[in-house]
Order: sequence, then structure tokens, then C-alpha cells
Amino acid sequence: MDGDLGDFLRSRRGRIQPEEVGLPSYGRRRVPGLRREEVAQLAGVSVDYYVRLEQGRGQRVSDAVLDAIARVLRLDETEHAYLRTVARPRRGGDAHRPEAARVRSGVQALLDSMDRTPAFVIGPRMDVLAWNSLADAVSGYSRTAPADRNIPRHVFLDPAAHDLYPDWPAIAAQAVAHLRLKAGHRPDDAELCTLVDELSVRSEDFRRLWTDHQVKACMSGMKRIRHPLAGLLTLPFETLTIPTEPDQTMVVYTPQPGSATAERLTLLGSWAKTEV
Repeated sequence: MDGDLGDFLRSRRGRIQPEEVGLPSYGRRRVPGLRREEVAQLAGVSVDYYVRLEQGRGQRVSDAVLDAIARVLRLDETEHAYLRTVARPRRGGDAHRPEAARVRSGVQALLDSMDRTPAFVIGPRMDVLAWNSLADAVSGYSRTAPADRNIPRHVFLDPAAHDLYPDWPAIAAQAVAHLRLKAGHRPDDAELCTLVDELSVRSEDFRRLWTDHQVKACMSGMKRIRHPLAGLLTLPFETLTIPTEPDQTMVVYTPQPGSATAERLTLLGSWAKTEV
């Protein structure tokens, strides 16, 4: 996805005001935030060098320069790592590994052993690749076409998603931030690029969030789902990277024992077994 580096840097310098970094705020500014020459000055590089970097012509940029720019732009740890990734993208590599779309039988057995917690595995493009019976009871993966098991596609293109997620704006922003992080690591992934193009064309909300260039690793948090049978489910979650498949992530919902959600999941699991 060409242009990611420049767009990312421009979005980040646009959110910092000169006075925040000790610069005088004088003169009319065409756009908010720091000017390119101000970032260059504070980072200790030439203006020409920084301009070339924003134009994607700094493939040999050093860690020291990237670290200085990250400090000036006040990037958090995830944003800093993302900057390094998009500044020096790895071409080719494992973007098209067929294994990335499959889940090992041992991982499926692990999912199936979790009979009290919904759990599923997502791939590098945020497709749901495998799940256990309770996750299926919550989200209906087995009744969904494979193409519709993609989380961003579901969130932005399925009209029912707004009713399903009471906190839809937060869920949407989280999905885009995670997808952009993945995209930074897979610049040659044609399927991922196609997904981004599709969502950008079909969803104004996705297009707006994508151009905001937020990046965030979704490692833990809380999701609320309004289930048509069980009612409102409040689902804390944890994510685990599968060591043998670093592009695959297991998501495990961890409801508080004895909570209303835990009781509703027990009932949901019982209903699901009667339908088998």
C-alpha cells in the first residue's frame, strides 16, 4: 500500500501543536500541526531528508533517525514500531503463505477443549479461520459464508452490525486500527489490499477511519454483543499469538465467573447442543 509512510507521518505531525514542543505559534498555517521543516529541525535532520522520507524515498533510513522522529511526533510504542515497519517494508516474504488460511488440528483441539469460553482464531486479514462451539453460538460462524467471516467486512458492510454491537463506533475504530497495523507488515498482500479497497469504496465510515491512520494492537479489551437469544453479553477478551503461526491470533472471551454474561453463555451453550 504505497503512500502509507507519508500519510502516516503527515497525520501524526498534524495532531501536534507547535507550542507543545516549545516552538512559537506564529504565522498563518494552511494545515494544523507541525510543518515538515519543524519536524526536521526537532529531529536533527535536514528538511530535504525529511521531505524525501515523507515521499517514501528514504528506504535506508536509520533506526536513530526513525527514533528521533518518533520522539518528536510523540508516537506510542505501537506507532513507533509501525513507523519502522512502513519506513522499511519487507517485500515478498510470507504474505501469500497458504498456511496463513489454515488452522492446525492441534489448535482446533485446543479451541474445542474450551467448553465454557467462546474462542476463535483470526488470520492476518482478520478472517475468522476456526472457532469452538460456544463462539459459534455467539456469532454464528458456521452459518456464515467464508467471505462474510471477515471481521472488518462484517462490521462495516453488514447492516445488522450496528444493532449487534451497542458500542459500534469503538468496535469499528478498533477493527480499522488493527487492520492497518497488519497491513503495515504485509505491503505485498494483494488480498489485503483488495479488502481495503473494497471497504473504502463501500463504506464511508471505513474510509474516514482508514485515512486517520490509527494503529493499535488489539491485545485485550471488552466487547459488548446484543445476542438475539441470550441478550446483552459483556465479554472481556484476551488475544494470544500462535507460536507456530505468528500471523494467526486466538481470541478468547473471558467473562467474569458468576456474572450475568457467564450464566447467559451457559444457557446459550445448552441451546446450541440441543440444535445439533
